[in-house]
Amino acid sequence: MYVKSKQSQRGFTLVEIAVVLVIIGLLLGGVLKGQELINSARVKALSQDFRNVPTLLYAYQDKYRSLPGDDKNASTNVDTTALNGDGNGRLEGDWNTSSADDEACKFWQHLRLAGLLAGSDALTAGGTCAIQPQNASGGTMGIETAYSGHSAFIAGMKGVYLCSDGIQGRYVRQLDQTMDNGDSATGSMRAAAYASGGLPARGATAVATSALVDSDPYVVCLEI
Repeated sequence: MYVKSKQSQRGFTLVEIAVVLVIIGLLLGGVLKGQELINSARVKALSQDFRNVPTLLYAYQDKYRSLPGDDKNASTNVDTTALNGDGNGRLEGDWNTSSADDEACKFWQHLRLAGLLAGSDALTAGGTCAIQPQNASGGTMGIETAYSGHSAFIAGMKGVYLCSDGIQGRYVRQLDQTMDNGDSATGSMRAAAYASGGLPARGATAVATSALVDSDPYVVCLEI
């Protein structure tokens, strides 16, 4: 009959268990810290998206004395292929328009033909708009003006503003703290929750920071 030796019956000592627990703790701490760094990098990239576009808009205005997208002399100012705006001082059309005839789409073409922004500038009158840039989360960025007859996409937005979709609640919270007043329902930056099956309807009510769900997508708009 085989009898186990005392050595084969030996278990883990308290010291060995403590060492294993410390290692596990270090690994978990590293994972959490790594995730925190990833989140911070994503927020930094998203905030840079929002900061860059106004800078480019003002650079175009300084050079050509006109709002890009609305520039009625764009075909002379930047390139003969540019689709001219109507020069009325506002960007007409929806920020996520699919029409090349909307000034909200021409905005991106004018910036690119002026050499201020990289990317496609190919637009055909009467065609489709497929040149809006993507944000750091892979969503669409766009620009428009709220005016009489064209209500704001998120209630309370005024003038010219940028919108960006597909941004998770965890990033919205940090974005608003970084760029505005920390409340995504008020101020110059606001967020709206997706409706069933897609983007919120125009005139959507902004969501308060306390009601944001970390993993849910939102549309975020920022007044310029």
